[in-house]
Formats: sequence, C-alpha cells, structure tokens
Amino acid sequence: MNSKKKVHGSCLCGKVHYEFTESLGIFQYCHCERCRKFTGSAHAANIFVSPDNFNWVKGENFVGKFELPDTKYFATSFCQNCGSSLPWMIQTGKTMVVPAGTLDDDPGIKPTQNIFCAFDAKWYVPASDLKSFEELPVSRNS
Repeated sequence: MNSKKKVHGSCLCGKVHYEFTESLGIFQYCHCERCRKFTGSAHAANIFVSPDNFNWVKGENFVGKFELPDTKYFATSFCQNCGSSLPWMIQTGKTMVVPAGTLDDDPGIKPTQNIFCAFDAKWYVPASDLKSFEELPVSRNS
C-alpha cells in the first residue's frame, strides 16, 4: 500500500477487514439478476479497485467465494461467519469489486451510472421517488 488515503471496509461481525488506496474511478449500481440475488436488494452498489491497491487487513481466512461457471466478471465473496458481502476478484484477475455497503469510510467517489436497467426488479422504485425519514418513522399504532 502507498501513502495515499486508505479507505477501510469490513463485514458485519468485524472478523474481516480490508482497505484500498484508490478506486479505478468506477462506482456503479448493477441491476442484473445475479447482483439482485446476491445482495437481496434491487441492485448492487460496486466500486472497482485495482488488485495492487487492495489489501485484506484481517480475517482473510473467513472469506468465502462463490463463482458461477462460465461467467467472466461475476462472483461473490462473503464472510463465512456473518454472511456479509465482501470484495471479490473478477475471474480475469484484473479488478477487485468492492460492495460499497461494506465500506467504513467515504470512498471519495460517488456512483455515476446504473447498468443492466433492462433487468430491474418488477417492484423496483427509485429511492428518490420514495418518502424519506431521518430515522425509523413513528408508527401510528405504537
């Protein structure tokens, strides 16, 4: 790792920690069925990082990985203790894909694009179209 600002991330239980020094400038939301399945959400939020700028800090032995046969760019990694998504290396070995929801720090980059929108979940509504609350809204039945 060089002297550039380090961005840290971890899993939910804290057994796995990682860091990277800079992204490749790509931060995107992917709406493909594979990303929806592994995130359990409407889309994945992924940052691409060079493997040379990525480092497992703690708990790499807890990282599990699943690869679909015959895919070039898709895989998924997870903490074998808590199940949280974690960064993974694509099959070409040229890019680490960092699930942005696992970041502990501001990566200094914002999402710039949505991909595979033709495969949006039928129930998907953009977040900007929904009511927003600062915290859990108070239930009228409480």
